[in-house]
Amino acid sequence: MIILDGKKTAQDLKEEIKISVASIRENNQRPPHLAAVIVGNDGASLTYVGSKVRSCEYVGFDSTLIQLEESTTEETLLEKIKELNQDANLDGYIVQLPLPKHIDEEKILLAIDPTKDVDGFHPSNFGRMALEMDAFIPATPFGIIELLERYKIETSGKHCVVVGRSHIVGRPISILMSQKGSAGNATVTVAHSRTENLANLTRNADIVVMALGIPEFLTADMVKEGAVIIDVGITRVSDDRHPKGYVIKGDVAFDEVSSKSSYITPVPGGVGPMTIAMLLKNTLLAYQRKL
Repeated sequence: MIILDGKKTAQDLKEEIKISVASIRENNQRPPHLAAVIVGNDGASLTYVGSKVRSCEYVGFDSTLIQLEESTTEETLLEKIKELNQDANLDGYIVQLPLPKHIDEEKILLAIDPTKDVDGFHPSNFGRMALEMDAFIPATPFGIIELLERYKIETSGKHCVVVGRSHIVGRPISILMSQKGSAGNATVTVAHSRTENLANLTRNADIVVMALGIPEFLTADMVKEGAVIIDVGITRVSDDRHPKGYVIKGDVAFDEVSSKSSYITPVPGGVGPMTIAMLLKNTLLAYQRKL
């Protein structure tokens, strides 16, 4: 069993991006610029956005954090997005989700300029990705593909079961893995919470991507020997024995499943770190496409 070390791979990617940015600065050009918009004071969102800002600083990007009050109106947020769309010195930006309930997330995502949509959530980017055209790929699926490629995991002709159908992970990774490419050409089955006999599907899969959001859902009896296991789940589970009062669990019962798998991502330290690294990569791509 080999651990797919997302933490190390993400660091490798950051070092590569850092070298590219150093070269840009040496040529007296402005560095790539990423902005993040956050509405409200959600603790998890603030932590995540803070990590993105620190990563930008590490690789040499310019970064801007725009923090708005919970009470910010939809109209005000749309005005801010219009301003960001028109900023020639800004290469990409994200609007951190979830948004407060009084704001229509779909309307906000549609307002983002697709050429600056480094989260890859705009329908234009999603459609281009599905058609195998140049597009910004959502960072988490992009990170999974990067891990598979860097560890040289054979996907061609393999049966991949994706458990979860969200537009952020499940749908895009199912499309990417069925496409032509070094981490593609798989036969993909998309399963979800309503799928009957789910264990029969996962038990016959060469690759299982878990993006269901239920802690330790995938157990050893649900996978075959030698399967590749990608765990996208990340859930806080209460644990009085832990100093923080909780532990982070993935969708896979790691201790028991790892003994049967050929490759597996840990949680934390697997797919999670790759998400931020690929956001940086998308921002660099956005910068390069403007040259």
